[in-house]
Amino acid sequence: MRVTADLWVSALLRRVFGVGGFAAVVNRGATEAGAVFILARGRLGETALYGPAPQTSYDSAKPEDRFFSLLAAGNDAAVLDARLEREKKFDPDLWVVEIEAGSVPIEELISVKTP
Repeated sequence: MRVTADLWVSALLRRVFGVGGFAAVVNRGATEAGAVFILARGRLGETALYGPAPQTSYDSAKPEDRFFSLLAAGNDAAVLDARLEREKKFDPDLWVVEIEAGSVPIEELISVKTP
C-alpha cells in the first residue's frame, strides 16, 4: 500500500532538515494522491526539476515506492518555473517541494531513476 502524498512530503521535509538542508512546500496538492515534483536548488545557483518517473520504472515487487526522473536542469530558474506552470495546467493537484539539500546529493533524499 502506497502512503499518501501528504505523508510522503512530510517525511521528505524531515529528511532534508535532518541532514542540514532546507525544504519548503511551494504548492500543496491533493492529500491522498497528488503527483510530487521536486525543485532542487544548489547553493551556487544551479537548479534541477524532478518529476514522477514513468510507470515503466516501477518494479511490481515494490509498487509502493516513489521514483523520480530528472525533467530539466540548468541555471535559468525561469525555464523550470515555466515548466512547472505547464504541469500545473495539466494537473492542478500536484505538489511542488523546493529543496536546498546543502552538502547531501539530492539522490540520497529521493529515489531517482534514469530513463
